[in-house]
Amino acid sequence: MKRFELIVFDWDGTLMDSAGAIVAAIQAACRDLDIAPPSDARARHIIGLGLNDALANALPDLPPARYRALAERYRHHYLAGDGELGLFEGIEALVAGLAASGHRLGVATGKSRHGLDRALAASGLAGHFRATRCADECPSKPHPQMLYELMDEFAVPAERTLMVGDTTHDLKMAQNAGVGALAVAYGAHPRAELTAAQPLYCAGSVAELQAWLSRNA
Repeated sequence: MKRFELIVFDWDGTLMDSAGAIVAAIQAACRDLDIAPPSDARARHIIGLGLNDALANALPDLPPARYRALAERYRHHYLAGDGELGLFEGIEALVAGLAASGHRLGVATGKSRHGLDRALAASGLAGHFRATRCADECPSKPHPQMLYELMDEFAVPAERTLMVGDTTHDLKMAQNAGVGALAVAYGAHPRAELTAAQPLYCAGSVAELQAWLSRNA
């Protein structure tokens, strides 16, 4: 019997190698508007949050009235290069294998619905994920609403659900929802921050992630 019936993945930095592009787009958007850009570390920390929450965390002194203009410039820079982004090596096989073994798969992401649908279509993974939730449909991570709604949709209880993500926002969301959390240390947040959140395991590569899931999921 499978330990976890439902496995929910974060997108950016967990499935898609996009953290660097997000950081660059945030910093370029700031420069466009003569705003001092956040450091790489600060910009990486807010990956996974909804866009307004991300801007508030990355630039706490920025008046909220400027969020819209900054968000527009961020989208301009990110979309200019998102066609060149790809999945981490091994992710396509990992996701296909989980689906073939009967696991139910979902996505909980800080992306917008439009952004996730674009990414799913481009990645070729859309057929494997039967339900997804985005930051413009639910409160931003670490609020547990995305996971609550996915568990309800799949009719799977918390003890049979696993959240996989590369940020402490993902791990805290899992804790808030009462579900298991699995960290990956090849994405946005450093290993030390991830392990401090006490996930079930912290995988340093896609191969390690696949091995853990094969043994434990």
